[in-house]
Amino acid sequence: MTQKKVAVTTLGCKVNQYESAALEELFRRRGYQIVEFEQIADVYVINTCTVTHLGDRKSRQMIRRANKTNPDAVVVATGCYAQTAPDEVLEVEGVDLVLGAGNRAAIVDLVESAVKGNKVKAVGDILKCREFEDLPGEDCQGRVRAYLKIQEGCENFCSYCIVPYARGPLRSRKPESVLAAANNLVRRGFREIVLTGIHTGAYGRDKQDKHGLVRLLEKLASVPGIARIRLSSIEPNDITPELIELVAAGTPFCRHLHIPLQSGDDTVLAKMRRRYNTAFYRNLVEEARNKVAGLGVTTDVMVGFPGETEENFDNTYSFIKEMNFSGLHVFKYSPRRGTPAADFPAQVNPADKEKRSRALITLGENLACSFAAGHLGQTVEVLVEQALPEERENLWEGHTDNYIRVVFPGARKLQGTIINVNAEKLSGTSIMGRIILK
Repeated sequence: MTQKKVAVTTLGCKVNQYESAALEELFRRRGYQIVEFEQIADVYVINTCTVTHLGDRKSRQMIRRANKTNPDAVVVATGCYAQTAPDEVLEVEGVDLVLGAGNRAAIVDLVESAVKGNKVKAVGDILKCREFEDLPGEDCQGRVRAYLKIQEGCENFCSYCIVPYARGPLRSRKPESVLAAANNLVRRGFREIVLTGIHTGAYGRDKQDKHGLVRLLEKLASVPGIARIRLSSIEPNDITPELIELVAAGTPFCRHLHIPLQSGDDTVLAKMRRRYNTAFYRNLVEEARNKVAGLGVTTDVMVGFPGETEENFDNTYSFIKEMNFSGLHVFKYSPRRGTPAADFPAQVNPADKEKRSRALITLGENLACSFAAGHLGQTVEVLVEQALPEERENLWEGHTDNYIRVVFPGARKLQGTIINVNAEKLSGTSIMGRIILK
């Protein structure tokens, strides 16, 4: 009997990537062969994104591409776009099964009962979900770093954000499940574990445990052989003095916090329904930097929110410059149907969004260069991730715990080791250096 083949493609965030790895594992356990999305397969799974209108469009494009590659294959749309607009997705030519963002443990059974051309919608009410869906497998980046999902859902309901409607309420993964997964990853040789979720900092809150995240981190630190623990992202309001103390304690906790800002203007923050202002954010970052030497602070920022004036943007630009971030991820606001901001007046025109986005991207690159340059002449500790392509023979790359990319020559197999490198010069936002032999 010929082995069936499945191809999975992912749009959007790290959580989606994590979940796609889990879906692949579900198919693998049922005897399917995992193939690349461009290849002929019996089943195509598109893990969709709906954070921006571009995510919606790309999701539809991938559905059509799968159907064109093999018109006889079962094509599945799952994820956030499938959850928030299932009828719209069901109308896309070529799609057979719309699953949404819940009950994905049943995906193989649903696929095997599907009939090509008979469209099926299997989307439940995500807002009624109360338990974390513990799927198998972890998203492993290369052979060194693995993402470990600890939490699902969000209840912040920022005025621009579709995610609470796509992901449902807060659900925390059981600590014993997180620890079992972490132990398994370390046994398989992974050195760094990145904790991820939709609202990671709210871990445990659905169980009335306001110290849940700190307690989980303390338990993870005792996993034998774990080298690094990194938080993928954490909201400003979720950073407690106890969490800062943990990061300040050093190994295995990385000196890096990704703290979404979204805007550096208080008027815009209020319209966004963010639960802090710039004074709160400033004090938080100052406190963290005072406690953690060499802390890398990266952030997300949005441009073109409805009603954002040039003055509002200038405030954001100045605040980001003042905060001296080590990295910046810039988004252009995209109206999401069903969110309050989609109906706000004074929508910003695309040309202004583009101009503001480019200005912040340039600023972000300059700030990242400045942060990296501050390490020149020092010895930095690097987790070696991979060798660079053959045309750059004997060059390796990795990251410091405060998330600076470092490139260096090395003649032997170094992947997965933690080494000391003398930081010699800048190359863009990266450091070039040489290994310090012990």
